[in-house]
Amino acid sequence: MPTNPGTAIVCDESGYEGEKLVGGVTDVFAHASIRLDEETAAACVAELRARIKSPATMYKANHLLRAKHRATLLWFLGPDGPLPGNASVFVIDKSYFLITALVDLLGAPPSTTTFLYDAHRRTAQAREFLDTANDYLRAHETAVLPRLDPLLPAIIRAANHWSDGTPVLIAHDRQTTLSPARITALREKSPAIAAIEQLDSFVDHRVQIADFLAGITYRILSGRLHGNDDPEVIAALTPYLDPESLWITPWLSAAAPA
Repeated sequence: MPTNPGTAIVCDESGYEGEKLVGGVTDVFAHASIRLDEETAAACVAELRARIKSPATMYKANHLLRAKHRATLLWFLGPDGPLPGNASVFVIDKSYFLITALVDLLGAPPSTTTFLYDAHRRTAQAREFLDTANDYLRAHETAVLPRLDPLLPAIIRAANHWSDGTPVLIAHDRQTTLSPARITALREKSPAIAAIEQLDSFVDHRVQIADFLAGITYRILSGRLHGNDDPEVIAALTPYLDPESLWITPWLSAAAPA
């Protein structure tokens, strides 16, 4: 059974390249948080194995995204799966995240955000400008919590989402960026965080479930950015998409929960 609301969540991400937000391999960052106990998560993984029948030691989102496993993917996301009421995904369009940080830093008018975002989708020159700006901001960052690291606001948002007024215990898949200093700074910044511990996805089924959800979301919404929509899966993902995701409209507006 799920844990009591707001007490403990498990998180994992997909599309993470640290503070490299443009010019890298990924254009979307998805951070999933789930509220399941280990027994429930283990039963879900066992069910996925029975349905998929892959000999792989470790299942990943790409197993579920294969066309031949479409029914299993929809079961995992659907009302008969383990996720309804127990999962949330915070999504970041990484170019948009960079542009909003740059506009805020420069004190430019808010309309500059839309201008730069539209330009970067149309011209190589704008993309080169953002790549240079990204490198510059990274090189001159000195804060314990870097403004361009999408994992940090995602963790804070997960705690705020699940908190029932009391601090949330967060277990996260291991990340080298989550140093003791950063964990302390995150707890100081957000009173909704009681503690952050790091788990190994190879031994914790809850992390595997979060990894599935984050990976599916990353792939589907990255495809959406490039005009490759999957309406059926987007509809199944909709209940889990955090409405505070950092995404310029109208790219996410048709998929976001009401």
